[in-house]
Amino acid sequence: MSSTPANPMDSSPAETFAASRWTQGNFFFPTKLIVSPQRVARVKGRLFGSNEESIAMSKVASVHISTGVFWAEIVIESTGGTDPITSHGHRKADARRIRELIEMYQAQARG
Repeated sequence: MSSTPANPMDSSPAETFAASRWTQGNFFFPTKLIVSPQRVARVKGRLFGSNEESIAMSKVASVHISTGVFWAEIVIESTGGTDPITSHGHRKADARRIRELIEMYQAQARG
């Protein structure tokens, strides 16, 4: 997990959560979830480039966490009818922190 500026124009930090390299599909290019006050993004690296998908914080409908013995899977659904963001191989504490951040940013946006 690390904190970096979410946007050069915004001083609010984004938090980055990387999946474990020990989980399926994450050995060479672990999936990263980046949570900022503006959006939730999933970044999956590839040999050449990366694949990124994001949901605006105002469009996040729900966060589902499914835990196993060691790792958790996170599913972030949107209100817009688009495919949810799914990421597996995260630490359970990171999954809970992601949900807390999303709930906190949504509460701040409401007022």
